[in-house]
Amino acid sequence: MASSRLRPLRVLLFVAALLAIVAARSADANPGLTAEWPDPATLPQVVQENVTIASTSPYLFTDVGTERASATTVNATLFLPPGPHAPHSLPAVVMLHGSGGVLASRELTYGKQLAAMGIAVLVVDSFGGRPERGNSYIERLLNITETMLVADGYAALGNLATRPEIDPKRVVLVGFSYGAMAAMYALMTDVADRMAPPGLRYAGHVSFYGPCVARFEDHRTTGAPLLMLYGGDDQVIDHERCSAFADDLRAGGSKVDVVVYPGAVGQWDGPFGRRLFGRNVSPCDFEVARDGTVHDRGNGVVMKNQATRQVLLSLCVTDKPYPIGRDDAVRRQSDRDFGRFLARVFQLPTE
Repeated sequence: MASSRLRPLRVLLFVAALLAIVAARSADANPGLTAEWPDPATLPQVVQENVTIASTSPYLFTDVGTERASATTVNATLFLPPGPHAPHSLPAVVMLHGSGGVLASRELTYGKQLAAMGIAVLVVDSFGGRPERGNSYIERLLNITETMLVADGYAALGNLATRPEIDPKRVVLVGFSYGAMAAMYALMTDVADRMAPPGLRYAGHVSFYGPCVARFEDHRTTGAPLLMLYGGDDQVIDHERCSAFADDLRAGGSKVDVVVYPGAVGQWDGPFGRRLFGRNVSPCDFEVARDGTVHDRGNGVVMKNQATRQVLLSLCVTDKPYPIGRDDAVRRQSDRDFGRFLARVFQLPTE
């Protein structure tokens, strides 16, 4: 009789011990995010899954929640650390790509590296989910807006929250260039209130060489911290405007760290050596009003629809290409800065 009463207790003790072992293994998988990151060529095996995410396609912030924001399915790649994981034990990162789309040398490499260090990563392909909006570089930037990338980012957060191993309170949104603008906009309270899944917010936001094109009349943020990383010689970055934008966000309630790498240009973690690329958006200067409308701060014209957006961009975007270029020394330094930020947000060891 006594033995039968003890059996459930033994089962509970066994389960508790097993969960403790799993949690310890997850912690051991993280060698320290500011140490030398694992070599992509010799990464340990990580789990890689294809994921589909239900999102929407609002062209402008004022389209959110209306029939103009059509339902959209986007694809994503999920990277998970190897082995079993206790419920809600894994922190996670959602990645939004740049104007060149998902890059094997950038988003997919970061995904494998971070997963090898104990962090789940969901890489979202916003362009691939909207092929009808254009396949060329210019078509995609005109027809697939930053607002759509924000929608995808928050849809990805909702998707991760359904997974038993993910801690939904420890998810960071990371963007590169075009996606970095979306990662910064998603920090604003008004944007999150319009677009985030109920009860969910990102624990942190990271911008890799994101142009500071728009500022918000309402400075309030979700309170999550932001890390801005960019090169001192990046011609897409207006340093004064980025500094002013960072001050706006600090006034709005967020801790903002800005790291500038002297001599570096954009895409130091990309596949190419130094070269000229794309068109320059740094002259563009917009403001998002409290009602979500966007206007040009120079001429006051309101961005009402696709036609007016294209006109306003044609007035400020220059045909002059800007330099990009891989720089492994800067990549190693940004790994440490990025890792330190993640460790602080996720409450993980740095060494």
